[in-house]
Amino acid sequence: MRLAERGPEWCTRALRGEGLGLRLGPFRVRARSSIAALGRDLFELYGEHPLLDADEVCDFDVELEPAGGIRRIWHPQATFRSDGWAPFHPLPIDQVAPFFEWGLNWCIATHAHDRLIIHAAALAKGDRGLVLPAPSGAGKSTLTAALVLSGWRLLSDELAMIDLGSGELHGLARPVNLKNDSIDIIARRFPQARLAGISDGTAKGRVGLLRPPDESVREAMSPARVNWVVLPRYLAGNPTRFAPLSPPRALIQLAENAMNYSIHGRRGFECLCRMVDEADCFTLLYSDLDDAIRTFDELAAAG
Repeated sequence: MRLAERGPEWCTRALRGEGLGLRLGPFRVRARSSIAALGRDLFELYGEHPLLDADEVCDFDVELEPAGGIRRIWHPQATFRSDGWAPFHPLPIDQVAPFFEWGLNWCIATHAHDRLIIHAAALAKGDRGLVLPAPSGAGKSTLTAALVLSGWRLLSDELAMIDLGSGELHGLARPVNLKNDSIDIIARRFPQARLAGISDGTAKGRVGLLRPPDESVREAMSPARVNWVVLPRYLAGNPTRFAPLSPPRALIQLAENAMNYSIHGRRGFECLCRMVDEADCFTLLYSDLDDAIRTFDELAAAG
């Protein structure tokens, strides 16, 4: 059963009670919270995701609750806990939806070491995968949102998960994190975009979450083979430039963005070597979103 079949009131009650259990790709997550706004946002963002049975064992058990003491009434804040432990300082309670996403990213990045995890977006056309490694501020999430709203399948916005043996990409199909001007850019360019959890005044500025396309969620368990590695960079006013990247340079960029590379040692290195040997690697400099979309569609059409 999908969350959308239950309704927003049920979602809020589940969070307040035994927990809201969701299947997110290969992971099972159970969340608890008495903060009503989180229930509304999760229902909007995760409506297509499958629900867990009450007795299913979870990979991650998380809670978001109002911080105690004077913070309950003066500048209210929320605390994120994973298995009872709070790894972050409290954040303003009106940032609870992005806090959930950031906290879940932390859970996966620090515990899911059966895979190589790269700070990168992961998308697909059919079973052909695209990896977009980039530091914060490079325009990766804006580009990802535009591509998934133009027909690409979303695997992940932040965490590209690579099977160390097969080299396949595995997906989560979770919301895309947008920041500042990119929220309005995506909303104007794509009227069908469903945005929620918009919060002002965060450490990253204004943030918002884009609901993943329903089809991406339904195919979240379908892996993809890495066909392309593209390093994107947004630079205002510049023409689109799409250029080949040598495998050694692509390997360095992937390793620098890998979150658990040192844990895997030689296996991680060999996994990345196979990836850049088998994939076509490029750099993309862009300022025009439509040009960038067209570039990727032409790449996919060329095989």
